Amino acid sequence: MGRYILRRLLQLIPVFIGTTFIIYSLVWALPGDPFAGKCGSRACPEAYVQMMTEKYNLDEPLPVQYVLYLGQLFQGNFGETFSGLEVSTLIQNAYPVTIKLAAIALVFEAVIGIAAGILTALRGNGFVDNLVLAATLFLIAVPVFVSGFVVQIVFGVQLGWMNPSVSTDPTIGELVVPGLILGSLSMAYIARLTRTAMFENKRADYIRTANAKGLKPRRVVSVHMLRNSLIPVITFIGTDFGALMGGAIVTEGIFNIPGIGNLVFQAIGGQEGTTVTGVVTLLVIVYLLMNLLVDILYAALDPRIRYD
Repeated sequence: MGRYILRRLLQLIPVFIGTTFIIYSLVWALPGDPFAGKCGSRACPEAYVQMMTEKYNLDEPLPVQYVLYLGQLFQGNFGETFSGLEVSTLIQNAYPVTIKLAAIALVFEAVIGIAAGILTALRGNGFVDNLVLAATLFLIAVPVFVSGFVVQIVFGVQLGWMNPSVSTDPTIGELVVPGLILGSLSMAYIARLTRTAMFENKRADYIRTANAKGLKPRRVVSVHMLRNSLIPVITFIGTDFGALMGGAIVTEGIFNIPGIGNLVFQAIGGQEGTTVTGVVTLLVIVYLLMNLLVDILYAALDPRIRYD
């Protein structure tokens, strides 16, 4: 297992370099003046443009710019915005909120999605199965921003059961409803994925062998069938955590949540390339680490998988 983890860590290095270079190129190699609009309605003075160009190494070739940025990144320096703010400080202020929001969404989608998938798989074709399939299809068909606006207007404005927007320092309780909205789409996919995997494993030889040995149905389901059925679900959940953190722009915008999604949206609108690069680079690291964690969890879920 140790050699496998080391090999996977080494595989992450070229992936990290390749993805971050593509991100850096997409942000800084696009045509146009990166300092347009930074001095109001008038053009920026030539001295200001030259100073900022040297500060952000924009006078160097793109590969050299990337290497210099990577050197700063390895020192924990995500750069500065054009207004002089540390990007690491902006991330430090916004990231805890997004982590809490993504964690709440992940709990909802994992618990409810897996439970619904197991229930429908064990009950077979019937009322509960059809109800869950119809509900998940509805969640997949309705965009997140539509369900978010409906919940905000109905339960926040008309009924007054919740605040339409969260505070500047939101608590876990304030993020429960936005987290449920954020995780609703993935919840539907997990329910369907669990249901399909359970149906496939019900007909497997090792399940028939376990039943023939006289094991209790609860043990057959929990120890044998569920562990192997959760492998594709764990893969989905692991990769979805990074997607939830980076894809919460709409949900954070609806409920006015000061998180990473809101930070990226403001950075794109203000043409703050350093902020966009830093945040997306951090999301790449989260994706890679979550994929590594998922690969390690495979051995615990399925003893048939051997890494040596």
